[in-house]
Amino acid sequence: MLVAAGAFAVPALADSGVESNPVAQAAHAEAATPGTPCSVSARACVDLETQRAWLIRDGKVVRGPMTVSTGGEGYATPVGHSLRVYRKEIDHVSGESRTPDGRPAPMPYAVFFNDGGIAFHAGDPSRSSAGCVRMETDDAKATFAELQTGDKVQVVEGSVERAERAAAR
Repeated sequence: MLVAAGAFAVPALADSGVESNPVAQAAHAEAATPGTPCSVSARACVDLETQRAWLIRDGKVVRGPMTVSTGGEGYATPVGHSLRVYRKEIDHVSGESRTPDGRPAPMPYAVFFNDGGIAFHAGDPSRSSAGCVRMETDDAKATFAELQTGDKVQVVEGSVERAERAAAR
């Protein structure tokens, strides 16, 4: 089975729970950033299980854990080990999601890192998103300021990462 990840498809988790794609395996071979489930080469880390995110610089947490909300049922935030920031827009509005009154939903401080308009952005972290990573406004501002085009983002299931990293050792 293939899962979309960035601009290409990669193998999904095998039934054995072992991630078989080379990008995931390379990430698991790296040291984890202390306090996160992500690799030291990541600049941003999202744990889908705990709904937490971190900003990382030089293998050290510079902000976090931050409370986030990710994709709801049918709109899962994609897992990826080498997603990349490709665009930033301070006053973005969604082309897909609408507010209850029908207007395009605001996505302030948007930092896009995956195809389909998946981004970090300010919003209510108590509500699931359509695949984006919503966070408090102060956290979204910090994320917007910290991340630059080309920076690596990892979106993971924390328990899977810990198990795979241990198995890679």
